[in-house]
Amino acid sequence: MTRNAYIFMDFDGVTHPWGEVEDFRCLPYIEAVVREFSEARIVIASDWRMLFSMQKLVARFSEDVRPQIAGATPHMLPKTGAELHGLREREAMLWLAQHEANPAEAAWCAIDDAPGNWLSRSRLILTDFKRGFTAEDAGALRRMLHGFRAGTARPSERAVTSLWARNIA
Repeated sequence: MTRNAYIFMDFDGVTHPWGEVEDFRCLPYIEAVVREFSEARIVIASDWRMLFSMQKLVARFSEDVRPQIAGATPHMLPKTGAELHGLREREAMLWLAQHEANPAEAAWCAIDDAPGNWLSRSRLILTDFKRGFTAEDAGALRRMLHGFRAGTARPSERAVTSLWARNIA
């Protein structure tokens, strides 16, 4: 049996462009990839987790994808402004420590539009906040999950995804 592969997912700037109608118009791209990987588990890492119940958050997803929602990350309060850098990743690592026997070996990635939330850039699928998750991002997520399935312990730095590559080029 294939081990779980966790996707820590933001909403604003991912499931819909940031600052626009919160219609989750980009969610079908994410769900299409998740359907291909029975081992994929979505963990909500969005600030929405503090505003809405888990039931309401899960209801945003298609019915067939809902069983692959593993929960939401805990909320950590930073004591200083400097602690904001990488905060979502620390919350994700805390979630993994609570749900995985060996969190250091867990297969995980993140989908977010804010690079400062994640220190492990090779595990980040960075979306363009003006567009949300795109077909190109879906390809990057698919490659990441295939790598986990194939037994790649950690994505290589060369696997840094879509928006990073576009901005460097």
